[in-house]
Amino acid sequence: MAAMLLVALSPHHVARHYLDAFGTDRRHLWQAVRLSRAALSGATKAMVQPVMSVSRRQFLRHSLVVALAPTVAGCMTAREPLKPAGPDPYYVAMYGPRPDERFPLPATDISNVDPQFLRQQVDYFGPEAAGTIVVDTPNRFLFLVQENRKAMRYGIGVGKAGLEFEGRATIARKAEWPRWTPTQSMIAREPDRYGPLAGGMEPGLTNPLGPRALYLFRDGVDTLYRIHGTTEAWSIGKAISSGCIRLFNQDILDLYGRVPVGAVVVVLRHDAPSEEAVPVANATGTFASA
Repeated sequence: MAAMLLVALSPHHVARHYLDAFGTDRRHLWQAVRLSRAALSGATKAMVQPVMSVSRRQFLRHSLVVALAPTVAGCMTAREPLKPAGPDPYYVAMYGPRPDERFPLPATDISNVDPQFLRQQVDYFGPEAAGTIVVDTPNRFLFLVQENRKAMRYGIGVGKAGLEFEGRATIARKAEWPRWTPTQSMIAREPDRYGPLAGGMEPGLTNPLGPRALYLFRDGVDTLYRIHGTTEAWSIGKAISSGCIRLFNQDILDLYGRVPVGAVVVVLRHDAPSEEAVPVANATGTFASA
């Protein structure tokens, strides 16, 4: 406190204080001046050091608060955006109704479909040329090979006939809203179900082939292998008891519009359990990525 009072006084007042104490003798005058200077210097240091010390603490505390403020604010205010319930609207539109079809198609319910089986463009590094259809039966995918190492990938359901066929074939026929006739083996296996349909079934929403079908031939002979739509959307991504290769109805419409008669089809079948996923392979057995 004394130091603060001394600093508040001018040097003249300090010197006067010491002159009053020592008298007016010249020696005493110089002693008073020295003492007054020393007192002022000491007082200044006494004041500056605490002030600087407090300022440093205040600075560090302020800096810490400034540094932590964004983090604290982030913890208090940052929230992950809420994801809409249900399927992605993009895919809802993709699998929406098709009222302009000969038999207007309703929307496909994809609420319980694994997203990997929805139509999407993917990377593809197999050796097949663009325009080739590659059917990967164990993994439940069909690829339409495109340029620049890309492919359009579709989820599929694989029937018993689909599991029994492999190798190369050619699309020799395309049909819109085709008739369907069960094979003799299907009738023998499930006579109660397929016997009444031995003469064929007219096109329509209940026809197992759906709105489109691609017919595969090998060396000019019908393989009885079909790529088609389905009345059982739940079967996509699964192995089923009958049929060939089925796609969602909206997907067979898309594929049908992309491939011409004469397109090459490569069907892959691995020595693996029907429900075990294995890497996609090309026709020579070399594994490829998709």
